Amino acid sequence: MENIVRQQIFQLADEEYKKFHSKLCPNANNIVGVRLPLLRKMAKQLAKENWREYIKAAQSDYYEEVMLQGLILGYVKADIEEVLNYVSNFIPKIDNWAICDSFCNGLKFTKANKERVWNFIQPYLSSEREFDVRFGVVMLISFYIEENYIDRVLKVLDKIKHEGYYVKMAIAWAISVCYVKFPEKTMEYLKNNRLDDFTYNKSLQKITESLRVDKETKALIRNMKRR
Repeated sequence: MENIVRQQIFQLADEEYKKFHSKLCPNANNIVGVRLPLLRKMAKQLAKENWREYIKAAQSDYYEEVMLQGLILGYVKADIEEVLNYVSNFIPKIDNWAICDSFCNGLKFTKANKERVWNFIQPYLSSEREFDVRFGVVMLISFYIEENYIDRVLKVLDKIKHEGYYVKMAIAWAISVCYVKFPEKTMEYLKNNRLDDFTYNKSLQKITESLRVDKETKALIRNMKRR
């Protein structure tokens, strides 16, 4: 089955898209060039078939093969504990931001299992591995920036200590989303936090780039920059 899937991936390859996407993912040199909607379509189909057998035997030589495995886990119908077991086996394969973010965004079962998944992602937020931490942060962005969790989210973000670029950028992105949705709470946090200067300033920059923040507020935020 895995060979048939690889053939399908190569049949769907688009050379122009490969060039474009390779520039966005400079640390991925194994991109075939298949657009995400096509991979999602394949994943949806595979999730209806014998997905356990496929994931067990799946090849991971190409970016798209890894992406496909992650996307499948967002579509399968199975017990939450079984799926989380597959998720924990998949996370070590994440080695770039694009696979990480698309994977997280697809794990919609989180909505019906909020507290269970919250507990599941906590160890990843203190991992030494860059994309483990990014996985945890992007899961927060995708499912937890809401009334019931905002205080916990800000607290958790403030505790993360990792020098990885993709971690810092994810934290800045998360804080900007927190600000858009909960401006008062996030402003309080911005006035009193333990973020390093790079992440703090990036957070402010991302807030000012939001179309949902007015001009006056953007001017105020810019003045909060650490020099």
